Amino acid sequence: MSRHTQGSLAIVGAIAAGIFLVALVALMVIGGFTFSPALFLALLVSLLATIVLYLGFGAGATASPNSAGTAPTVTSKASAAAPAADPEPTPDPEPTPDPEPAAAPDPAPAAESAGQAKPATMDGPEGGQADDLKKIKGVGPKLEEMLHGMGFYHFHQIASWGPSEVAWVDDNLEGFKGRVSRDDWVEQAKLLASGGDTEFSKKVDEGDVY
Repeated sequence: MSRHTQGSLAIVGAIAAGIFLVALVALMVIGGFTFSPALFLALLVSLLATIVLYLGFGAGATASPNSAGTAPTVTSKASAAAPAADPEPTPDPEPTPDPEPAAAPDPAPAAESAGQAKPATMDGPEGGQADDLKKIKGVGPKLEEMLHGMGFYHFHQIASWGPSEVAWVDDNLEGFKGRVSRDDWVEQAKLLASGGDTEFSKKVDEGDVY
């Protein structure tokens, strides 16, 4: 082996070692690689640089010293470009769902007017069968349905109303306010609750009204 070849190998080895160290540090510090991947890539870069430099020194035995100096410069740029890959982006955290809004509290019941008292109501008719409230003069099919919705199903319920209960029902019959006292439902209901009949209830029984 000639002195020139030995000198070339020494230079190539020194440059390759320098490239290896530079690449290893760049990969770990700039590229964010761990030691094992950085070591592998740095060895790969230095090996490629060694091959390129050795071929350059072998082919350029008669070349000027400046040409030998350009090779490491080019390969240095190439080695620096290796760790330029951006690290994998960290996924954004999943958004926290907004808490469900708290349910609004039920509105407070309207205060009863002075001199009024809500009568006792029922959840359903006794024995599952309601009285025919349409036998009370002034109570039609629509008003009977409204009374059922308010919890009134029987004659004896209406018959028990006092003045304050009558005033409350009169005030809460939407579209029929004042009908209880105007048609005297309580007196009619008392007679019907006792098993008696009124002239109007007889007409209802005969089918002459509805």
